[in-house]
This record gives sequence, structure tokens and C-alpha cells, in this order.
Amino acid sequence: MSIIGEFEQQVRTAVTAALSDLGAADLQFVIELSSVEGVDLSVPCFPMSKAMRKAPAMIAEDMASRIQPSGLIAGVSAMNGYLNFVMDSKPMVAGVLNDIIERGSDYGSMPSSGLRVNVEHTSTNPTGPIHVGRARNPIIGDTLARCLRKCGHDVTTEYYVNDVGKQVVILTWGVMNVSDEVADAEREEHAKAAGHEKERDKTDHRLVAKYRVANRRMESEPEVQREIADMLRRFEDGDEEVIGNVRRTAESMLDGLRETLEAINVTLDRYTWESQFITDGTARDVVEQLKGSEYAGQTDDGAWFVDLKDFGIQGKNTKFTFTRSDGTTLYTTRDLAYHLDKFTRSDRVIDVLGEDQKLGSKQLCSALEILGKETMPEPLFYSFVSLPEGKMSTRKGVVVYLDDLIDEAVAHAYDEIKARSVTRGNDMSEERMMEIARIVGIGAIRYNIVRVQPEKQFVFKWSEALNFDGNSGPYLQYVHARACSMLRKAGEFKHVTDPDMLDDGFEVNLVKVLSRYEEILRQAGEDKKVHLLPAYGHDVAVAFNQFYASVSVLDSGPRRDARLTLVECARTVMADVLGCLGMGAPEEM
Repeated sequence: MSIIGEFEQQVRTAVTAALSDLGAADLQFVIELSSVEGVDLSVPCFPMSKAMRKAPAMIAEDMASRIQPSGLIAGVSAMNGYLNFVMDSKPMVAGVLNDIIERGSDYGSMPSSGLRVNVEHTSTNPTGPIHVGRARNPIIGDTLARCLRKCGHDVTTEYYVNDVGKQVVILTWGVMNVSDEVADAEREEHAKAAGHEKERDKTDHRLVAKYRVANRRMESEPEVQREIADMLRRFEDGDEEVIGNVRRTAESMLDGLRETLEAINVTLDRYTWESQFITDGTARDVVEQLKGSEYAGQTDDGAWFVDLKDFGIQGKNTKFTFTRSDGTTLYTTRDLAYHLDKFTRSDRVIDVLGEDQKLGSKQLCSALEILGKETMPEPLFYSFVSLPEGKMSTRKGVVVYLDDLIDEAVAHAYDEIKARSVTRGNDMSEERMMEIARIVGIGAIRYNIVRVQPEKQFVFKWSEALNFDGNSGPYLQYVHARACSMLRKAGEFKHVTDPDMLDDGFEVNLVKVLSRYEEILRQAGEDKKVHLLPAYGHDVAVAFNQFYASVSVLDSGPRRDARLTLVECARTVMADVLGCLGMGAPEEM
């Protein structure tokens, strides 16, 4: 057990004894990391108030009077309804640093749980490039998966490919009927409207031009509308030719989407195709099961639905339709089959979803309950990213693509790195500057998007994302590079974790911040609070800079090795935080 784990255990034992002394031995309580300066762990007494018939402040004071500092507990106090604990700094410093030295990049990781966790994310329709509005999904999903792996779970990331709906059929019709010349003219016009010299020569960007042309023709030409409707019906009937054409089109589009995702350090373990649940019959099995439930009914035109008013869904949304009037299945039906499939290979299923899917997710869970499932998928909802100019639409061509955002971020990072290199007289090569610019630019995007709580509205601003100071990705990367530079200059040194050599307040504070890493990972992963990870990374960077500014490291005499040990440990944790955020950890900037 880590030194922090031992401290928490001693706090738990002390609180349990105090509650027993107060006649409340069976009362449950929680121990939290404290945000109060000078306090390490806290026990909120508010949940105990009703059972103990006392004000939270009085409960905290009564318990504080019954707990004497001992072992790792250096101080106990009551404040505003919280019972606060301070850890003895000396064993804390030695314990944390020894733990980091021994475990290296595994510091903060938890033992294997044996739990299989499925994280479905991205799953954008394969009808065009990923735009900035949807950029939150893969970044949140990938960060969550990384944190869950650090929590000891066997994690599979998954992309659900919508190769059945009307939009992908329109795209397929466009690929088969819109000439390259017409598509190139469309791309040129689109680039001009967006203020670009030319459209990007990338598979998904080439195909989306055909989608836009096909969509306009469908809206204006009845014959095209009939052809697309016929393709859709044939697909639903299992026509192998149509299904094959659509699958090939979607796969081509996915090649471009994967390239974009890989550029922001996102890879997925598995791709599951929606059409699978038509061809293997499982969507039809779901239909038959739902038809046999007591909640099933039919509309006048023959469509089947289940009534969900008994499941907390109100108003016009109580009818969850699972077949059309002609008996064909809907996306909702296939989504049920998909989730039933996921639960056969996962113990915990997490869906990263846009905020517009809240009702659909609730209806899905209600239908799963009707089908007899006890375990439900866990949705992680996020608000869409917008730009100061407003919302975006792929169909109307009013978008900013993630590819463009990546290029802009890298270009801005390059300008900043080049300016700093000139100012400092560094002789960094052009190739090296571009390499670092890509690491910093991608890191800026990922950090800026994940630092905001997913459910909060988010307007992407260049000035915030690409800021090299303050709460930003480049700031954390720069502090990591500073630590690397110090270690390079130091050369060889021996590890010293003697707390008497690290007794400055800023040194102790930095170690305290490092000690919180496992708990932050636990909250970011288990509780799906990924925004806590960049906040923690910023805390580490700030604490490191305060330490760096307050004491000499390289010229500190007998304390030199101990301080270099602290620098190395801080660098280890910063590098791992950057890794969990899907960001590179440059050693020079």
C-alpha cells in the first residue's frame, strides 16, 4: 500500500472510532481530497446530520475533539462542517518519492481489476470529415479510456459505424453518380467560400464534395430522390449489392476519418458496423422480443412501438418506435441489438454521446429494461464545440474541419517555438522545430477541449488553446521540458528521499500535489470526470514552478541530489499526465 493509502486508512480508522464513541458506529462516511490549503483529507459531515440530529459543524467539532494526532495523522481540525486531516510531511515526502522512483511511469496505476470496460466514442456518421463541433467526442472518449486503463481495467474502445442510414446512402449514390469533375468544381467552390486557396486532397474531403452535390440533387430532382429511396429499401431488405456498395463507400470515408483521429493521437480498438445487425438477424430478434412485451403496440399505419410512460418518459416521447409501417427496422432497433452485443463482451459499457442524445439514451435504457437487462450503459454527455462565428452544419457546408484546426494549431505552435528559439539563441533545426510544433499544437487542442467539463457549453478560441502560459497544454509541456533541461544539465546524481533535505514549504507542497495522482486518476476514470486530469496537470506544473523559483537546485550543495530527485519525480508524473491526456511530452521547447 502506498503512503497515501496508509494515511487514508488511518483516517478511516480514527473516524470510525470517533463515530462509535458518539453512538453512531454504523454510520457511513466518505473521505475526500481537500482543496483547502494546508489540509490533505476531509470528511464532510453534512450527510451525517439527519441521522445524528446535529448540525454538521457540531458533528465535525465533536469528532475532532475525540481524535488525537498519531501515526501519519499530524493534525485534526473542524471547519464549516468538515473534519480535516493533515498528514505528517516527513513520512509523506519519503514515501511518495520512493514510490515514484520504484514504480516510474506505473506510479498512480491501480492493480488489475479483471473488469472489461467498453468505451464507445466518436462514431461520427461516415458522410464527411470530422468537424470541430464533434471534436470533443474522440478526445473525451480517448482520454477516459486511458484513465480507465490506469485504473486497472481491460478497456476496449469502439466506433459504431452508421452504414445504414439515409445519409450514407446519399453519399453512396453520390460516389456512384457524381463525376470527379463535378466534385472537383464543388470542392473548389467550397474552398473559395471558406477562404481557402484549395480544398484538402484527402479521401474524406474528396468524398464529402460528392455528398453535398448528391444532397442538393436529391432535394431538387424527384428522380434522384426515387433512386435513393429505392437504394434505402433494398438495403433494408438485405440486398447484397447495395449493402456492399454502401460498405465500400463507408470504408473509404473511414480511411480519411482514421487519418484525422491518428493525427490527434486517437486510435480505436474495434469498429462495429450497424449493417451487421440486419444481416445477422439480431435486429429482427429484438423486434420479435419487443412485440411480445406487455408494452408493445401498433400505430394505425402498422408501425410497432413500446409505450415507455411507466419508465419515467413523458409527453409525446413515450412511444418508442422500433419498426416502420412496412416492418423494416430503425436505427433505434439496431442500437438495441448493438448494446445487447456489447454486454456479451463487456462488464461495463460507456457511451460518449452528444447532448442531443439524452432522450434517445433514456429511451434505449427503458427498452433494454423491457428486454430484461439489469445492467445499463453509462452515458457520458458532452455539449458540442462551437466557434465564435456560431454553429456548424456538414450538410450546408458551413463547417470548420478538425483537419483545419490541427493545421492551424501546429502552424501557431511553430511560430511560437521559432520566436523563442531566436530569442534564446538556440540552434534548433527546422525539422526539430516542426516536430515539436506538431506535438505542442496537437497537445493544445486536446488539453483545451478536455479541460472544460463535458456538459458545459464550449466555444473554441484560438487565444486560449494556443496560449503558452496559464491553464493550457503548452504550459504543462513547457514545464515538463524545463524539468528535462534541469536533469540534462545536472548529469549523474543519486536518489535521495531524506525529508530533512526537502523541508522547504514549496518542496513539501510539490510532493503533496504528486501524492494525489492516483486519486485523480480514479475520479477521472471511475467517475468519468476527465476534466479533473488537465486541472491536476496544471496544479503539478504550478507547484513545480513555485519550487523552481523559490530554491536553487543545481547549486544547492548537500541538498542538490535530493532536489534533483524531486525534479525527476515531478517530471515522471508530468510525463504520465501528458500521456493520459494523449499529449506528447517534449524534452525541449
